[in-house]
Amino acid sequence: MGSTQRAVLELQADKIEMILTQHKSPVRVDGGVVTPRWVKFNLTPAIGTRFKRVQALAEEIALALGTTQVRVSRSGAALQIDVPRPDPQTVKLLELCRRLPAIPQGTAVLGIADDGAPLLLRLPSPDVAHVLVSGTTGSGKTALVQSMILSLALAHRRSQLQLVLIDPKGGRAFEPLAGLPHLLTPLCIEPEQAAQTLDKLVARMELRDRERVSLPHIVVVIDELADLVATAGKPVLHALARLAQRGREAGLHLVACTQKPSSAVLGSVTRERANFPVRLVGRVTSIEDARVATGIGGGGAEKLGGRGDFLAVSALGLTRFQAAFISTCEIASLVEKMTGQQLNGRALL
Repeated sequence: MGSTQRAVLELQADKIEMILTQHKSPVRVDGGVVTPRWVKFNLTPAIGTRFKRVQALAEEIALALGTTQVRVSRSGAALQIDVPRPDPQTVKLLELCRRLPAIPQGTAVLGIADDGAPLLLRLPSPDVAHVLVSGTTGSGKTALVQSMILSLALAHRRSQLQLVLIDPKGGRAFEPLAGLPHLLTPLCIEPEQAAQTLDKLVARMELRDRERVSLPHIVVVIDELADLVATAGKPVLHALARLAQRGREAGLHLVACTQKPSSAVLGSVTRERANFPVRLVGRVTSIEDARVATGIGGGGAEKLGGRGDFLAVSALGLTRFQAAFISTCEIASLVEKMTGQQLNGRALL
């Protein structure tokens, strides 16, 4: 960290302390963390300082710091204030993967958590199994899912992990990934083709159950789940429910994306938290949408900044993170390189 940046952070810390002291909610700033999109200031409140009072002063703090918004949160007895950086940075997937000493089997790379640490998601974990990704246009949902798919492909041979990609909008989200050697089937873009593929996966799951087989991992990624249900109907919902309820033991994992996980459209498949224990939620348009997407109240997804600003909701709690990104040109180069590597029976990482 340069001396100029340190001076700016110290000035911001002084302003936070000053504003809260003026409003009779004194705190002491005890360091913090600089992440790609945010600066997190750690606060120790004085005796008698109320969390809700500090929350209510968020607009005053943002005004003093000359920014559009700040986010106030609590961890135990400590408080945190997240301030957006004036120079937000992109989390580059390939750079992040190179920084990791090793990626465990069945694990996807998500990005950088709000404490500055890499955030990974191990699909075979009993607390994970299946993932629901939500967010409006501009939230960065497609970029996040592309990064998840590529991080899985980079770390595994086809004999270890296989992919099924379903895109009812004609392949726009997954077309750059259509040449991956890990694909178990060609890219599914027609509703009937998707329904047949899901039925075959249910049959494979049942066969694996009987034979007590769970490898290789099969990861089924569905873009715009609501569109698929609207065009393919109840048979798709039935197959998804079967896979969500019994897939983990057979090594089958669902990653389903939707702009709005409405239970009226998607039924009990998404309404029951047990079916999708992990929720990755980008920017949504309302408090109600945030509640439905996260499965909890007060998550704050309606206040996210978009462009890769996400919440991860799991059995471990709620984590804010900046999603990893990879450009279309990098995807094309990687897919070509992976095809050559896989012919030699090796993973790229």
